[in-house]
Amino acid sequence: MTTEPGLRERKKRRTRAALTDAALELFSAKGYDATRVEEIAAAVEISPRTFFRYFDGKEDVALGQLSAMDEDAITALATRPADEAPLTALRAAHNAMLDRLFAEEGGTERFSATHQLIARSPTLLAASLRRAAAAEDRLALIIAERQGVDAGADMRCHLLVRLVFTSARLGVEIACRRGDTCDDAQLRATVDKALRLATATLPTDWSAWL
Repeated sequence: MTTEPGLRERKKRRTRAALTDAALELFSAKGYDATRVEEIAAAVEISPRTFFRYFDGKEDVALGQLSAMDEDAITALATRPADEAPLTALRAAHNAMLDRLFAEEGGTERFSATHQLIARSPTLLAASLRRAAAAEDRLALIIAERQGVDAGADMRCHLLVRLVFTSARLGVEIACRRGDTCDDAQLRATVDKALRLATATLPTDWSAWL
């Protein structure tokens, strides 16, 4: 059985990537607030109506890659072995998310440009933080289900997820700071270091968190 996407899905991904790249270029040149959806669509030679088949609006296209990465992490965590320690599973899910990013043509450059844009736009920064919080809540629910606990009552679920993903975001910020374009190896190494530093003293055994 193959897991390769079909022709229609590959075409959809290429169009989404082209729209994202055009949007990021326009946002960089004109500013996020001054750029219109019509301009993004025109840059890829499609109609605004077709644009909305792929994205809900400017915020969605600006953060689309990050949202897709959230889904990659959530899917990866949900499919980890049931007896795997939560910290190990979360680290593996984050690595799987990065693997998907690096496999995407132009993925790292797009990722770096997105983070530079967010750093310059208070509107997008707020939206990105909301997006990250929502994804972390979903990850915490998966951890709770794996461990047979109530995510609302057992703070370990949210605490572990936030520790792992907040430290990973710090690694990303360091790797992509000052407008530099970070390559795959630099990004992974910096994120791995941030994760190691943040989790080095954490017990692997879930019960030891009590």
